[in-house]
Amino acid sequence: MKIAALFLLLAGWLLVLAAVVLLRTPAPQAAFVLAGLGVEALGVGLLFRSHAAPHGRHE
Repeated sequence: MKIAALFLLLAGWLLVLAAVVLLRTPAPQAAFVLAGLGVEALGVGLLFRSHAAPHGRHE
């Protein structure tokens, strides 16, 4: 789960960089930057969730 979160963080960052470099008009560039930030947010959420203590009974 942690490795998937790290890959999501990397993919989001690469999506943002590719949008800034490849797209010249501001509207599609902003859309891809927002999508990349969304992917990064999913990665951060998954990373925090995988590090959280498990809920339930502790023996």
